[in-house]
Amino acid sequence: MKTIGIVGLGLIGGSFARAYKAADAEFTVYAADKDASTLAFARLMGAIDGELTRETLQACDCVLVCLHTALSCAWLEENAPFIPAAAMVIDCCGIKRRICETGFRLAKQYGFEYAGGHPMAGTHRWGFKNSSANMYRGASFVVVPRVYDDVMLLERIKSFVMPAGFGRIAVTTAEKHDRLIAFTSQLAHVVSNAYIKSPTAREHSGFSAGSYRDLTRVAWLNPTMWADLFLENSDNLLFEIDQIIGELQKYRDAIAQRDEQALWDLLEEGRVTKEEVDG
Repeated sequence: MKTIGIVGLGLIGGSFARAYKAADAEFTVYAADKDASTLAFARLMGAIDGELTRETLQACDCVLVCLHTALSCAWLEENAPFIPAAAMVIDCCGIKRRICETGFRLAKQYGFEYAGGHPMAGTHRWGFKNSSANMYRGASFVVVPRVYDDVMLLERIKSFVMPAGFGRIAVTTAEKHDRLIAFTSQLAHVVSNAYIKSPTAREHSGFSAGSYRDLTRVAWLNPTMWADLFLENSDNLLFEIDQIIGELQKYRDAIAQRDEQALWDLLEEGRVTKEEVDG
């Protein structure tokens, strides 16, 4: 039996709690959340066994910190002296450089093990009420470990995250994670959120299909969370925004100039790139 502590019972933390209680292995789950009613509801439905306090923290084999970056850093700063040396701490923040600097520094100071983490799964809805035991089924869990060639450390991390349903772990650095996530996730949310603001959007009913649904799905987002993530990773995200603005200008110029060959070349370049990137 393993004992898991979860800090924050939103979509991410709530899905971890539900996944552990639905797993074949037996887990004891303690959780902390600023909303007492969320804690009470989670306990009533059997997603957690009790509240994560400084007392129950002592029993935890692993602690998952599932808050926004600033709040995760604050929780670690406040609670690091009370984390047992035998415990593994893994954050689940969407941006890794700041939280990993804090986590590695405090882990070294107080003697526990820490790794950065990012579950590559989610939904456009948020909160415990939208969490699911199957949220992570088959997904990738990105890990930023203290060292990258310690097989025992990686196996230990896997022993805590894989029972939640993940299909694999991907190991990287905080810097590479933030650079890639600016493209694969953050830019997509910016573009989707901006695209839906066209006045034509209000007339789309009956004229839209898969392309519209795919492009606008993540426009329905949590503004508080995503504003925090965008600003935390502003250097990488601004690079990607500038890149797509430059590419869009090329398409606009070709269309405005009625340059069919230039437009064909741009479209073919995009098609070939998609084939090369995704196989």
